[in-house]
Amino acid sequence: MQDIKVVWDKILEKLELRISSVSFMLWIKTIKPIEIDENNNLVVAAQSVSAKNQILRNFLDKILDCTSEIVGNPLKIVVLDPNEEIEYLKNNKIEEKISVKDEKNPFVEEFTFDNFVVGKSNQFVYTAAQAVAQHPGSNFNPLFIYGNSGLGKTHLMHAIGNYIRQYSPELKIKYVTCEQFTNSYISSLLSPVKNKSIMEFRDLYRNLDVLMVDDVQFLSRGKEIQEEFFHTFNELIMNNKQIVLCSDRHPKEISTLETRLRTRFASGLIHDISEPDLETRIAILKKKSQIEKIYADDDVLNYIAEHVDSNVRELTGKLKEIYLLAKISGRNVATMEDVTEIFNNEKEEIKNELTVDKIISVVCDYFNITREDIVGKKKNKEVVEPRMIAIYFISEYITIPLVNIGKIFGGRDHTTIMHSRDKITEDIKTNKKTQSVVGEIKNLLHL
Repeated sequence: MQDIKVVWDKILEKLELRISSVSFMLWIKTIKPIEIDENNNLVVAAQSVSAKNQILRNFLDKILDCTSEIVGNPLKIVVLDPNEEIEYLKNNKIEEKISVKDEKNPFVEEFTFDNFVVGKSNQFVYTAAQAVAQHPGSNFNPLFIYGNSGLGKTHLMHAIGNYIRQYSPELKIKYVTCEQFTNSYISSLLSPVKNKSIMEFRDLYRNLDVLMVDDVQFLSRGKEIQEEFFHTFNELIMNNKQIVLCSDRHPKEISTLETRLRTRFASGLIHDISEPDLETRIAILKKKSQIEKIYADDDVLNYIAEHVDSNVRELTGKLKEIYLLAKISGRNVATMEDVTEIFNNEKEEIKNELTVDKIISVVCDYFNITREDIVGKKKNKEVVEPRMIAIYFISEYITIPLVNIGKIFGGRDHTTIMHSRDKITEDIKTNKKTQSVVGEIKNLLHL
């Protein structure tokens, strides 16, 4: 198979002749090629969720045509958003070439405490992370950070690592994903000199001053690896060595995690990072603008912050899209004219594609219930909450009378529909779990 960079450059040459210059610069030129996998999938990454949607809606056929002309055999196109890209790189063990130095420094240089924007949603965790970095093994040991993708967990882990490397360079520190830890252990078991290899593995991990493990939720995959991690954990903690763990969920929500590991994790500090509030989102955009020299009016930053609340990656991705449009249009500063063009196009596309059936289908899939359950008469909690969330999305995003929504949901009257809508609206403001669920469903609906 040809080198992915060479192939993609040739595809771009053909695409540039078939797509308007603005669309090419805004949506196509920013695509990052990842690989052509063993199943003949051309895997690429878009710079944001909205960019991915634009590519899939408007340019996929042209990309397929140009790809076939270059490669000579049919390929499928897989387009990833930023969060999906990170997962793909981890799961397929593909090295990402940006911002990371060598094996001696696995930390992204830009991910420092100074570059982390602090707000109500992350202030406590930020303070705890600083304390850990300044006095490893003395405070919050282990430190367990959890939350949805794109909210800053990995940034904080790298900030801890960068701080320790700068101010305590004598300390032995190791940062790995859970997948890497697992693979390293499996390799030691498969070694021809098994006993020696396992001892080397244990010496490597149990003689550290700081162990940092990302994606701890994957420890649920096997009892033997949990056994090894348990003993490594105990050895480090007993010797006052620092452990920092990250996960997409609380330990008690990792269903197959052994009880003794949950107990060990709870012996330190477990805390979440939630979605940033409006003020924090504005601050994040301002910081990103300064770091990457993106020039935009304050109205632009405020508007993006008000309308993108899913995660930090999507927030900054939207800023880059708008600034790129300004540059293509010959302006050095992004204005509300650029914002209007980007957001209006997306709203129109979403409005044309979003239906009641699609909302109900996505909500049912998310909660693993049937359509009959959600529109029927059942009143158990497992059905009532999804029903109220579906009603919320339909009333918020589709122009349809409340009476008609009631008919869809088993003939319920409009006051019941109004109550469901208002209940979820209020819970979004006060309940972190509801915030998270609604945010994830919004992503699935591309809202």
